[in-house]
Amino acid sequence: MENKTPEVQQLSERLVACISHQGNYIGNVELFQRLFTQIGNWAGAKGLFSAETVFLSSYVNDPCDTPLDKLKLDVCISIPEGTDVDDAEIKEKRLPGGSYVVMHAELTGPAEYETAWNLIVDWVEQSDYERDASRPCYELYLNNPEEHSEKHHIVEICVSVNQS
Repeated sequence: MENKTPEVQQLSERLVACISHQGNYIGNVELFQRLFTQIGNWAGAKGLFSAETVFLSSYVNDPCDTPLDKLKLDVCISIPEGTDVDDAEIKEKRLPGGSYVVMHAELTGPAEYETAWNLIVDWVEQSDYERDASRPCYELYLNNPEEHSEKHHIVEICVSVNQS
């Protein structure tokens, strides 16, 4: 795993189409693959892929404070304004902007996500910031691991914060 030092950034609001899941998603690679395939197929059929398209996972609540069966996850794809979201399982959503601690990471595989999250959470706990539970945290996926020569996952982990 290769990480850059986390830094606070002002992120803009983001319009996405998403599929929601409630339940334990931790370490469930098959769940993420199924949800990303589903939303990717939907977006592809609508011709929504462009150079600006971003896939992300939005985490609605904190696994440290929430029973595993109550965890909420949105698997998302960025969409342009005016996109017709007409699917029973896929919804339009606006992810709020604001202050986020952002850590760029290159992970050798899915098993390293937990370690990366622990690093950024530790950084927040040792900083002058506190987690803002009113806004989701998320992972921005900057590549397709299947297209990387070593199957690495290049991501930005974004934790919503307020200055304490």
